[in-house]
Amino acid sequence: MASLFSKLSAFARSPQGRRITEQIKHAARDPHTRAKAQEMLRKLRSKRHGR
Repeated sequence: MASLFSKLSAFARSPQGRRITEQIKHAARDPHTRAKAQEMLRKLRSKRHGR
């Protein structure tokens, strides 16, 4: 498992990882995107409890 974490942390430090991190941060600040994400989480949670 440490290997997976090492690979993820190395990717996060790479230029591509930093770019993706910035895109995610920007999307998280957008109210419309945040509302869509919350709606998806709500749907996932309701499906899980509906078994």
